[in-house]
Amino acid sequence: MRVLGVQELTRYVKTIFENDCLLADIWVKGEISNFKPASSGHYYFTLKDESSSLKVVMFRSRSRSVTFRPENGMSVLVRGYISVYERDGVYQLYADEMEPDGTGALYLAFEQLKNKLQREGLFDRKHKKNLPLLPRRIGIVTSLTGAAVRDMVEIIRRRWAGLEVILAPVLVQGESAPLAVARGIQLLNKLGGVELIIVGRGGGSIEDLWAFNTEIVARSIFLSKVPVISAVGHETDVTISDFVADARAATPSAAAEMAVPDKKEMDRYVQTIVSKLKHAAERKVNEGRQRLDYCLAGRTFARPVETFCGARQQSVDFLIHRLTQSINNAIGTEGEHLAALAARLNTLSPLATLARGYSICTTPDGERVISDINEVNTGDKLVVRLQKGSLQCMVEDKRLQ
Repeated sequence: MRVLGVQELTRYVKTIFENDCLLADIWVKGEISNFKPASSGHYYFTLKDESSSLKVVMFRSRSRSVTFRPENGMSVLVRGYISVYERDGVYQLYADEMEPDGTGALYLAFEQLKNKLQREGLFDRKHKKNLPLLPRRIGIVTSLTGAAVRDMVEIIRRRWAGLEVILAPVLVQGESAPLAVARGIQLLNKLGGVELIIVGRGGGSIEDLWAFNTEIVARSIFLSKVPVISAVGHETDVTISDFVADARAATPSAAAEMAVPDKKEMDRYVQTIVSKLKHAAERKVNEGRQRLDYCLAGRTFARPVETFCGARQQSVDFLIHRLTQSINNAIGTEGEHLAALAARLNTLSPLATLARGYSICTTPDGERVISDINEVNTGDKLVVRLQKGSLQCMVEDKRLQ
C-alpha cells in the first residue's frame, strides 16, 4: 500500500485538472457572492447557483479589462481555467475575462457610472456654467487626425475669423485615451486665457467612443473652470461626457456652431439694435420738443411779469398780513399769561412779606432762619432783615408768648 503526503496528493490532483482539455478553457455561469476587490487590483469572489459554489480569482492583469464593476448578486459569465490552490487544497477558477449575463458589459458599465455620478450631483443643472457669447480663445480636445478637428476649425474660422483656436491633440480611443483626454482638459485650464473648451471626436462604435464614458474624463470635465461643450459621435450617440458637460452638441460640427456666433448674423443684429436705438432717440427728442412747445405757449412764459408780479405778489402780501397778525396775537396772549405769572410770583415773594412789616431772623452767616426761641441761647448774635436794611442784634432774654 502506497501512502501519499498531503502536498503530493494535492499536486497530483492539480496535474489532473491542468491536463484536462475541458477545464483548460471553460465558461462558467453563476451569481457573484462574497466579492472582495483587493488593494492590489485582484478580484476574489464566489460563483454560485441553486446548489453549488465555486471560488474564483481574477488577477489584476485580467481585472483591468473588465469594463463594469462586479457586484454581489450579479449574474455573470466567466471564462478561465480550473486549477488547484495547493495551500488550501481547493480547486478554483482562474478567470481571464468576465461579462454580465443577459446584458452587454459596456452597457452595464455605462449605467453603473451614470447612476453613480448622478447620485453625486455631477449632472445637476446648478453646476452648469454659461457659455461665453463670443470667446476670444477656444480650446479643442480631440484627435489631431480625422475629419472632426478639421471641420470644427474650419467652421469656427468661417463664422468668426480671427478667433484663436488652441488644439490639445489626444488619443480618443484605446486603453490610454481616457487619461489623455483628461490631461488635455487640465492642460487647457492651466494654460490661461481659454474661455471655452470643446471635447469630442467623430462617430464610431460604442467601443470607439468609450473613452468619453469613463469616470476620469467625466470628473475632469466637471472640475474644469472653463465651460465645456461635449461633442462626441453622431446625434444618436449619448455618452457620460454629455451629461457632465456644460452643454452638449449633437456633433463636433454642431459644437463649433454653438461655440461661435456667425459674424454676419451678429452684424445684422447690431445694425438692428442701432436702428432701434436711433428711432427711440428720435422719438424721445420729438416728445421733448412737443413738451417744450407746450410749456412755451403756456401763460407762465407768455406773461411772466403778470404771473410772478401780479397775482403771485398779491398772494404774498396776503400771506405776510396773515403771518404778522398771527404773531401779534400770539405775543398778546403770551404777554397776558406772563403778567399773571409775575403777579402770582410777587405774591409768594418774601420781599412782599417784608413790605408788610415783617422781618426775617437768621444766624450771622445767614445760612439758617430762626423760627423757634429754642434754637438760640442768651447772648447769641442774630441778624434781623427788614424791607430796607438789616439789624445786628444780641439775645438778652427769651420769652415764649
